[in-house]
Amino acid sequence: MSAPGAENQPLRIAIVGAGPAAFYAADYLLKQSDLHVEIDMFDRLPTPFGLVRGGVAPDHQSIKNVTRVYHKTASRPGFRFFGNVRFGSDVTRADLQRHYHQIFYATGAQTDRSLGIPGEDLHGSHSATEFVAWYNGHPDYRHLEFDLSAKSVVVIGVGNVAVDVARILCRTPEELAATDIADHALERLRESQVREVHMLGRRGPVQAAFTPPEAKELGTLEDADAIVRPEEAALDPLSEEVLASAGRRIRRNVEIVQEISERSPSGKAKRLHIRFLVSPTEIIGGEAGRVSAIRVVHNELHASENGRLRPRATDRFETIPAGLVFRSVGYQGVPLTDVPFDEQWNVIPNEQGRVVDPATRKHVTGEYAGGWIKRGPSGVIGTNKADSVETAACMLEDVRNGVLLCPEAPSAEEAERMISSRRPDYFSYEDWMRLDELETARGQETGRPRVKFTSVDAMRKALEGAA
Repeated sequence: MSAPGAENQPLRIAIVGAGPAAFYAADYLLKQSDLHVEIDMFDRLPTPFGLVRGGVAPDHQSIKNVTRVYHKTASRPGFRFFGNVRFGSDVTRADLQRHYHQIFYATGAQTDRSLGIPGEDLHGSHSATEFVAWYNGHPDYRHLEFDLSAKSVVVIGVGNVAVDVARILCRTPEELAATDIADHALERLRESQVREVHMLGRRGPVQAAFTPPEAKELGTLEDADAIVRPEEAALDPLSEEVLASAGRRIRRNVEIVQEISERSPSGKAKRLHIRFLVSPTEIIGGEAGRVSAIRVVHNELHASENGRLRPRATDRFETIPAGLVFRSVGYQGVPLTDVPFDEQWNVIPNEQGRVVDPATRKHVTGEYAGGWIKRGPSGVIGTNKADSVETAACMLEDVRNGVLLCPEAPSAEEAERMISSRRPDYFSYEDWMRLDELETARGQETGRPRVKFTSVDAMRKALEGAA
């Protein structure tokens, strides 16, 4: 039998996950002129695009325009999408091995890291992931409740996700009403009593993980004053040394932070306190086991053995009143059923995307990883392109060398029959395109980019009504 890749014997690839890493890999593979490739993309959600739909802040619509590129990929011959299909239950690793020559895992990093401090599980202490998914209309999180009657909120972290959470809490209802924020979130945020938001970073401005556009935006909020303490914006000698050889992003971050520190509050309705060199040590409970405050320790920086600047606790402590806490200290990947997993780094062990068996350290034939489940939660959306191309190039090299799975039934029809038998109510890409049109039309009625369907049942009923 000839090697797969001919028109009468296409190279069949399963991609688990439908976010940026998945689409960049699919695009690269489908563009190969000397190979006939068929790609089936699976996602547990009915809708594609992963965090672009469910993670990018609703007031950052321009970032979401990247989905136009993904749509072009999905429109290529040989591409199919199977949404509302869970890997591990509806479709197993063994199922994919039976129907595909290669499997590409792109499931991202789905949970938040914990702080490991007392009080983390109190009522009113939430992961930032939950809040972001809630206001973006993720079906798994639409039912959550957040006590927005709290006057003071603490956001732990100074990455872009923390910045998004702080900014959404500080936006006016009128600003949010012009976005595609979920209706249930818009309704609750209209009633918000939040007046003080404290964003906490354990190191200094030089080490802040946010990007300059995000930082600058915090200083131009319509009805919230951004406040930075001058002493926390000032750099110690070690940070000055780092800044001297730092890249443009870090230098610009420091400029923005120090410029904000020189301002006086202008009397806006809300205040956003951007803090540095403080670490949470305890979330304090009040009545009925609810969050009432957070205790932090002031830090100083020191050079670790590898030369990086690390925070070191001093003997100075501070208590910040708060009725709500959002933890945003990083994402982490979760294991996939029957797929190798590195418990220390929370990724699929791999070499340049080729999955590695932890016991033997040998490549697992025909299986690959891309995106955050490959490298950990780092970078922005565009970072996934080079990452996915690296893995896809290894996949093509393995095709040329004949290092492939040997599926029993490598046909599109057989695979679809299997999926239909397990999950007859799966969503196709054609279903998504109809949902997209319906959401956009609903948005046009109210001057918004779209009004999302936020439950699987609502999506299904909308499609039935449209039909």
